[in-house]
Amino acid sequence: MHLPLHIFEPRYRAMVGDALARDRRIGMIQPRGVATVQGGRPPLFDIGCVGKIADVEAMDDGRYNIVLEGLSRFRIVRELDVTTSFRQVEAVLEPTPAGEILNLGERAALEAESRKFADIHGYAVDWEGVSRLDDESLVNGIAQIAPFDPASKQALLEAQGLSERAELIVQLMTFFGHHEEDSGTLQ
Repeated sequence: MHLPLHIFEPRYRAMVGDALARDRRIGMIQPRGVATVQGGRPPLFDIGCVGKIADVEAMDDGRYNIVLEGLSRFRIVRELDVTTSFRQVEAVLEPTPAGEILNLGERAALEAESRKFADIHGYAVDWEGVSRLDDESLVNGIAQIAPFDPASKQALLEAQGLSERAELIVQLMTFFGHHEEDSGTLQ
């Protein structure tokens, strides 16, 4: 998966500069809640994703446009005590099962719920193109672009395997789709 990012905050500009000078890899992880008294930094979730900067456009004012290629999930071992403006962790890569496929029922349920969700939200989708995607590209593509809240996105990242991730996507689309249908005005 590829993720285009516009890097403008000074600490993240420093992180990208550091990554470009090294191995072009950065980790992305969500904060768990809000900042605590301890240094004003919120605690982090345990699972994140490491990516490699596949393309970069450096701007004159120090900002970057990058394309990050997702490589693997990681689990934090510990946060490092560093002097950089960006946080750093010691982490272990989580193995990615190879060659996973959905059974026909799982694939059908995912495509059917995706159609309903797209209709409710007014998304234009090339369904013929979707039908040609392999299971991994379909599931991970939906997980990346679906407009779910951060907690749901984290749950998708932490899902163990393709089938579990696909099932969770169906549940989230059902919930958020019905929530949108029921969002009329109450008096």
